[in-house]
Amino acid sequence: MKSWKKILMMLLLITAVALNAHAADKKVVWKLAMTWGQTLHPFTTSVESMAQMVEKMSDGNFIIRIDSANRHKSPFGVLDMVKAGQYEMAHTASYYWKGKDINLLPFTTMPFGMTAPEQYAWFYYGGGMELMQKAYAPHNMYSFPGGNTGNQMGGWFRKEINTLDDLKGLKMRIPGFAGEVLAELGTVVTNIAPGELYTALERGTIDALEWVGPGMDIKLGFHKVAPYYYTGWHEPATELQYLVNQKAFAELPENYKEILRVAMRTASYDMYAQNYHESAIAWDAIATEYPHIKVKTFSKDIIDAMKAANQKLLKQMSDEYPLFKETMDSQAEYQKKARVWTQISDFDYLKDNL
Repeated sequence: MKSWKKILMMLLLITAVALNAHAADKKVVWKLAMTWGQTLHPFTTSVESMAQMVEKMSDGNFIIRIDSANRHKSPFGVLDMVKAGQYEMAHTASYYWKGKDINLLPFTTMPFGMTAPEQYAWFYYGGGMELMQKAYAPHNMYSFPGGNTGNQMGGWFRKEINTLDDLKGLKMRIPGFAGEVLAELGTVVTNIAPGELYTALERGTIDALEWVGPGMDIKLGFHKVAPYYYTGWHEPATELQYLVNQKAFAELPENYKEILRVAMRTASYDMYAQNYHESAIAWDAIATEYPHIKVKTFSKDIIDAMKAANQKLLKQMSDEYPLFKETMDSQAEYQKKARVWTQISDFDYLKDNL
C-alpha cells in the first residue's frame, strides 16, 4: 500500500512539473493599442522595442502585436479598449483620462512638479507605483511607466504672448492639468489627437499648441505656422503609460509576467534617453537651420498667474477627490525632499559651469 502511495505521489509530482513547464512555454499572443500614429517616434519605437524584448526573452512564445492609432482609429479610446479586454495592453498617457477619472491625471506629470529623475524615484521608491495601481484598480487594469519625455516646451504660438490678456480667448491644444490652469486664465482649451495637430494649427482651428520638445516638434512642422516657441512650465516630467488588463495579466505564467515588467521598464528608460538625444540634436540645429523660430519665455507676471491658478485648482480638486489629494500630497512631500538634492547635484553644478 505504501509503495502505491509513493508511486502516486511521484506521478503527481511529474505531472505538476510537466504542467509548469508547459505553462512556462505556452504560446501567448497579446494585442497592444497605441494612442500614437505609427510614425510618431520615439514613442512608437519604444513600444516596438518592448515587444521585441518580450518575444526574445520568451524564446518567441510571448508575442505582442501592436496596433497604432492609424489602425484602430480611436487614439483616445484605448483605456476603454483595455478595460473591456478588446486589447490586453495600451501605450498612452494618464492625463488624457481626466474626464473619465480625475484620479488618473497626476501619473503623467503636473505643472511646476517633479523633474523626470525625481518622478522616477517617486514611482519606484517613493510610493508612486502603489498609488498608481490604487487609482487604476477600479478600471480593472494595471499601469506601468512607459517612457518619459523630460521637461516639455511650453508650446508653439502664432503670436507673441506678452501679457495675460494675450492668453484670453486664445484657442490652444494643451492636455492635462495645464489645460485646466490656462482655462482658468481665459484660454480656450482643447485636446486634439496627435495625428491631427498640424492640420488644426495650419487651418486656424487652434492658435497655439504644445506637443513635446524640439526632437519631436520640428519633425511635425509646427514652426512653419507658429514661429513663437515658448519654454516649459506645465510638463516637467511627462511619463507615458503602459496599461495592462488585470485579467489578462493574471493568466500569464509567472516568468512571462516578469519578462513583461523588465521589458517595459527597460524600453521606458531607453525612450527617455532617445528623446533627450533627439531634442539636443534638434535644438542645436534651430539657430542655423530654422532662424525664424523665436524662442521665448513667459513673463514673470504670466508665470505667477499660472502658479496661482494651479494652486487654486489643486485645492479645489483635492477637496473633492480624496485619492487625488492623497497622490498630490505624496508628490508634494517627495518633491520637497528631492528638490534640495536636485538643486545641489544639478542646479548648482550647472549654475557654476555654463
